[in-house]
Amino acid sequence: MSEQPLAIETMNLTKRYGRTIAVDGLNLQVPRQAIYGFIGPNGAGKTTTLRMLAGLLEPSSGEIKLLGDQIDPHGDSGKLVGYMPDFFGVYDELRVWEYLDFFARCHGVPTPRRRATVDGLLDLVDLAHKRNDFVQNLSRGMQQRLCLAHALVHDPPILLLDEPASGLDPQSRVELRELLRTLRGMGKTVVLSSHILNELEDICTHIGIMAGGRLLDSGPIEELQYRDGSRLSIRLIDGHKQALEILTAAPGVNAVIPPEDGDRTIQVEFHGGDLEAGQLLSRLVAAGIPVADFHRETDTLERLFLRLVESQQQTIQ
Repeated sequence: MSEQPLAIETMNLTKRYGRTIAVDGLNLQVPRQAIYGFIGPNGAGKTTTLRMLAGLLEPSSGEIKLLGDQIDPHGDSGKLVGYMPDFFGVYDELRVWEYLDFFARCHGVPTPRRRATVDGLLDLVDLAHKRNDFVQNLSRGMQQRLCLAHALVHDPPILLLDEPASGLDPQSRVELRELLRTLRGMGKTVVLSSHILNELEDICTHIGIMAGGRLLDSGPIEELQYRDGSRLSIRLIDGHKQALEILTAAPGVNAVIPPEDGDRTIQVEFHGGDLEAGQLLSRLVAAGIPVADFHRETDTLERLFLRLVESQQQTIQ
């Protein structure tokens, strides 16, 4: 059985504005049903990339494939993609249901299906109780959810969301994260951008780190966080001397840091996956060493991003 094509694939995708290169030879691979986060500072090329994927901006060169099919730069990718820009407009004089009904008409949703489509989307984004309110009277968070529903009216398999949490309060951000997980469970592939790194850490399955129009790294979030190793924090009740000997000789251990005076925690610089970490814990338990706590500290997205940007700058110099 052949593998399914990627949801999104780009080959040397480039966008120039005169002498300025906004996106430079982007080779992107986004699996189906991923929540893929573009992270990077303002001006990194995230919005330009999303607009090209949405068919709203013609690339200077390169190719785009959506669900395995190459997209004509002059064609329409709108049936496959739902796009929510960072600055969205709403029609203030429309009621909530009218707003969605209008866009359903624009996408050619047949009349018999429009009512069910609108009602289903309002339920999905938890706005059914606001269906007869005017759009202008909704809170920022509600307007954000309404615009996400707008991007879903034609039931696209791919969603492109540019800074979707911008301006939201903490509660609205939590609600948005839960909604994105629901959409993934419905089979959608979600690509979202943000320059606020900790917004993406708890929701994304994959990330792409951009700076200066270039993709510095990309892949499953756990893989990127563990790639350069991680630190194990092991708190023992007793048996520290024996534990140090076992840990020092164990595969995947780069360094062992004994506990400081009055502390019972050993720090281990470790290069391995979850399986290897579990085997290391098993060695300690099999030796009869009482382990009170064993956990892994990974790179945060912020540290990973800063390290990659610093490496890029050193390469340029």
